[in-house]
Amino acid sequence: MKINDIQVHLVRLPARRDHNWASKMNTPIGHHAIVELSTDEGVTGWGEAPAGGTWGGAHMRYYGETPETVRHIVLDHLRHAVTGLDPADIGALHARMDKVVKGHPYAKAAIDVACYDAAGKALGVPVSTLLGGRHRDGIEVAHSLGIMDLDRCYDEAEQAVAEGARTIKCKTGLDPERDVTLVRELRRRLGDEVKIRVDGNEGYASVHQAIEVTRRQEEHGILLCEQPLPGTRDLARVASRIDSPVMADESAWTVHDILELHDLDAAACFSCYVTKPGGLYRARRQAEIAEELGMYCDIGGSIETGIGNAANLQLGAALRIATLPSVCPVSRPAGSDGPDIAGIYYLDDLITEPFRFVDGQVMTPDGPGLGIEVDRAKIDKYRV
Repeated sequence: MKINDIQVHLVRLPARRDHNWASKMNTPIGHHAIVELSTDEGVTGWGEAPAGGTWGGAHMRYYGETPETVRHIVLDHLRHAVTGLDPADIGALHARMDKVVKGHPYAKAAIDVACYDAAGKALGVPVSTLLGGRHRDGIEVAHSLGIMDLDRCYDEAEQAVAEGARTIKCKTGLDPERDVTLVRELRRRLGDEVKIRVDGNEGYASVHQAIEVTRRQEEHGILLCEQPLPGTRDLARVASRIDSPVMADESAWTVHDILELHDLDAAACFSCYVTKPGGLYRARRQAEIAEELGMYCDIGGSIETGIGNAANLQLGAALRIATLPSVCPVSRPAGSDGPDIAGIYYLDDLITEPFRFVDGQVMTPDGPGLGIEVDRAKIDKYRV
């Protein structure tokens, strides 16, 4: 089986509400690049790049991509490099992509996922099997509260928990007093059984401020403190002075980042993305190195459509260390059964069947490849 063409579709899904965080307060979610890969045997593979221009690492270490840059890189550079390759030869495919373009991990990830999808379909097995097999059948949902009015946060958290969510993720980092009040009030309203995690998205002004806010939040019980400020060295300073585990996200893009985090004792865990390292192939390698170093992870992302979310779930099923509740959406097309709030960020989706939500977990699709069927009419409907 050989790759004979790649197309890129830019879409924008309708959001249930604005979803913002400290490093992204003005860009709507849901504007993504969808990769469609075709082969000489008639097998189609789908991939996704939820790229954002404000998303990168500290000190210009990683640069933001956008759906438009993904389309340019894929169509004008990567497509020609991988045409004629077998999508199952994923290591050779990455070597070819890296030879023609440095960086641009989101563009490469979209092709990587499409290749895994096509290879899984051709072999009749889920992507998780190609990644080594499943350790679990679903991922516990961490319902994410964007930065918004506190009363809206409280109401949404209560609704999400009523629908079955067992973990609430609080976006923080812009207003220390708000961030402490949010955790305190959520704990009062939700009780001790619900887990609360906080994510500053590099927003705090100093190491001192990050430590002070986190210590005050710890009085009300938090699961972890995610990326309160930029830079691995500053993460290490925070980690040494708080009790909660520090999670690296913007500081954890590559295997080399994992090694640096471990060397500096900067994070106990990290957010493992399909996209940041450049695809499933490298995400698996990143997690294997982290496992050897005694770290653990969640499955991170950028509120993908059902295509990218299926890749997230296939990865989460296959990683032994992916034990943390994760912001994996409960993807579902309009009119489907399922929760209205818990894990729901869009009013519609590009897939034909909803993902199952069982006991607080979104379940990994079981079919071959990503385990989804893409609704081409929806791609046309939401095309940008």
